Amino acid sequence: MPAPTSPRKKSLMPSTPLRRRLRGLGHALDPVVQIGKLGATSSVSKQVGQALLDHELVKVKIGSECPDTRFQLAELFAAEAGVNVVQILGRTVLLYKRHPEKPRFEKSEKTDSASEPSPRRKPGKAGAAARKSSNARAPRRTGKR
Repeated sequence: MPAPTSPRKKSLMPSTPLRRRLRGLGHALDPVVQIGKLGATSSVSKQVGQALLDHELVKVKIGSECPDTRFQLAELFAAEAGVNVVQILGRTVLLYKRHPEKPRFEKSEKTDSASEPSPRRKPGKAGAAARKSSNARAPRRTGKR
């Protein structure tokens, strides 16, 4: 695993295709948890834990009056079991925790072996003739009647 570029970003999960996908999916999310002037209290930690259990991918918005830095909060959340920091962007932290029973973003081993891609079938002459007749247009009427 390569070292993060900045020591402040050491809590980020390693760059993988999963992280890239999560960053893309997290872009459109609205913040579920907001941290205000009291900082990260125990109730905020509980709320983040419950939101991660419900959604797997959670955006946390850090208010400008928060006494903790975004990197301190990211380390605090990453210290919890199974929580990965996907992205720190501005005053927003994107968190991910895989659901124990029904993961939405990661494929489990059971579905990988069971879902083999079926070979694509090439259409025969009947299929080509059906396509050709459905694409045919009626003749245009031009001129005066």
